[in-house]
Amino acid sequence: MTSVSGHLLNKDFIGTFRKWHGCNADELFDAPIHKTCDDRNTPIKKQLEREVRTCNGLVIWTDCDREGENIGYEIIEVCTAVNNRLQIYRAKFSDMTAASLTRAMNTLQAPDERISQAVEIRSELDLRIGAAFTRFQTLRLQKRFPNHVQQGDLVSYGSCQIPTLGFVVDRYREIEKFIKNDFWKVKLTHKVGTLTVDF
Repeated sequence: MTSVSGHLLNKDFIGTFRKWHGCNADELFDAPIHKTCDDRNTPIKKQLEREVRTCNGLVIWTDCDREGENIGYEIIEVCTAVNNRLQIYRAKFSDMTAASLTRAMNTLQAPDERISQAVEIRSELDLRIGAAFTRFQTLRLQKRFPNHVQQGDLVSYGSCQIPTLGFVVDRYREIEKFIKNDFWKVKLTHKVGTLTVDF
């Protein structure tokens, strides 16, 4: 048994597409992408490769959500590159109780590639859209507002960060508009002998 620490592999563009001035931003929508293991995860990858050499089976116990399924497929990709004779199973569990873990072990199933592919597509879209729009708007704003957006500045775009920023701004405005009001609460204390309980 061994563990991972989230995603093992990262997507990135190849060659000149990684350079800001290596292509037009719109070319990133069709640019080739490859997966690599970064330096932080290389020891984990090597540990998996070492452990799986003599195994007959692989059971994936990652979180039971889309990201967990995709991380499981990254583990499968790394392990089957070393040992393609593995029987591969997925444990499905919803909590860390003995009953849930025993049930998961007794009802192992095949991993769901469709769920993993949904995450792959989403992460590829995040990369392509984020990189293209970040480059486009940064370079455009540097030209249009050179006194405000300097060389080296980054005007980032992300499909998750934009709505998240909206939540932060909304919450900030709520706090700024907050008006104090008096409020009351009921406190019940029950005493029996030397025992006192607050409710």
